[in-house]
Amino acid sequence: MAEAPEPNLGFADSRRLTGPSRWFAGTAVTLTPLGHAAQDAQAHARWAAHVRAMCAQLGWPAPQPRAMAHTREPALLFAAPEEALFTATEVNEWAWERTLAEAGETGFDLAQDPGDTAASTFAARAAAERRPALAALREAAAAHGLPLLADDDAVSIGAGAGSRCWPLGALPAVEAVPWAELCDVPTALVTGSNGKTTTVRLLAAIARAAGLADGMCCTEGVFVGGAAVDSGDYAGPAGARAVLRHRGVAAAVLETARGGILRRGLALRRADVAVVTNISADHLGEYGIATADDLAEVKLTVARALQGGTLVLNADAAVLMAAAARLPHAAAATHALFALDHSHPALAARRAAGGSSCGVRAGHLWLCRAGCETDLGAVATMPLTLGGVARYNVANAAAAALAAAALDLPEAAIVATLQAFGASPQDNPGRLERWSHRGTTVLVDYAHNPDGLAQLLRVARALQPRRLGLLLGQAGNRDDGAILDLAATAAAFAPDRVVIKELPLMLRGRVPGEVPAILLAGLRAGLVAAERIALDADEEAAALALLAWALPGDVVVLPVHTASVRARLAAWLGAQAG
Repeated sequence: MAEAPEPNLGFADSRRLTGPSRWFAGTAVTLTPLGHAAQDAQAHARWAAHVRAMCAQLGWPAPQPRAMAHTREPALLFAAPEEALFTATEVNEWAWERTLAEAGETGFDLAQDPGDTAASTFAARAAAERRPALAALREAAAAHGLPLLADDDAVSIGAGAGSRCWPLGALPAVEAVPWAELCDVPTALVTGSNGKTTTVRLLAAIARAAGLADGMCCTEGVFVGGAAVDSGDYAGPAGARAVLRHRGVAAAVLETARGGILRRGLALRRADVAVVTNISADHLGEYGIATADDLAEVKLTVARALQGGTLVLNADAAVLMAAAARLPHAAAATHALFALDHSHPALAARRAAGGSSCGVRAGHLWLCRAGCETDLGAVATMPLTLGGVARYNVANAAAAALAAAALDLPEAAIVATLQAFGASPQDNPGRLERWSHRGTTVLVDYAHNPDGLAQLLRVARALQPRRLGLLLGQAGNRDDGAILDLAATAAAFAPDRVVIKELPLMLRGRVPGEVPAILLAGLRAGLVAAERIALDADEEAAALALLAWALPGDVVVLPVHTASVRARLAAWLGAQAG
């Protein structure tokens, strides 16, 4: 006997995309449908028809509806007017609920919401939502060639030192804005699967060495001139706005993570340079992202902000390069390419076309720009590379150098920064921090996916440890397969000791003990002996237990994911070293 179909539950989430996104150059709305109809192509077609019809009645531009079907988190999106995004979310919800009602789904009364009534209701709501003063400021800012950033609380015009900000409820008249005092600042966006924060910090340090007051945001917080302004994960639109509205900033470097792009879109419409460090299969299944190709397209949203600017790409990442070639907004940008090998065919072709590249030749990092080559120094003497064994940081250095060149920062500042950055753990906290503890080498890093962990463990093995110890944990928002992949990656490096940790602040729908159990199963499947594995429910206690196990000549790898735990461990390791 066939099972009854799953009852439809409507939708889980309905949001505004307040800036450019994977699918749209402007603003849009997105809805996460639930139930069996969420995977039904016919239901998607009916929803799209309702969206088109309603937008036509409201006099809105073509909505270009898109249905992203995926077994975990499908998405229904359409382009919507910036001044009516709240109303547009309601239109999206109405279109989906009407689709369900027409299919006879329970819980939705079609008779209570005929289309004509809905159209007049939405028209009234859109009119009430529109802010004429904001529309006038947006038009005037565009005429002056200045960025305007708006959120639910404030509006700013200009950027950094050349910005002014007003509460949304007290906007000035156009003629009251001090236009002559406003300006933009050089701005870089940095995204990718791994290496974002390191590249942001390195590029900001280069700007600082060049004499510019740098502002940056990343997963660790908001920083101006190297000093913390706010702490927390600011690798999204809120962080970008915080930097661009800070009047102490003369150059902005903005980490732009996948989650912020998918949940809200980009915060800004213009940047001078955008960097994509790499692509690895991570966070698949969320927000309709099913494959690495999908993820590459999401990351390349940053190219939508480039209006004559430079797109810095990792030529070693085939998935990324293919996506950059097929997406019109990415293909239209000026490309600058980096790779570990200066002779990489894509780099050679870029140089032959008069473009920029950065790669390693004969042990040195070479920057080529407009036919001129600059030796940035020996890779082995760059502290960030740990004598050259941290190859992923060689790539991050090349990406930062290209971005700095695109921002017209002096080559002397690039060289000086590459030869100094990373010498102190404070330069790049939580990213390949190297400590010595009672004769043990300790590597503290954020490595949060299989690719990042593999790169970190390659560095550890290159240090030729007597024994290898590893702290292992994962956030609960990865699926079981991704968690098992992380365990398999760890097992492939044959650690002598693994302490599995719980991340109680990152359960994200899982029950306590669930993720450690999956990791344990993955390690055992990878033939890590039971006596080499321990479990601890506390991340800090797990790290300290591993350090207590270590002996001189060992290497202990600590992927630490909680900022407060990392800070306490750094203080403890520093005190022990002292």
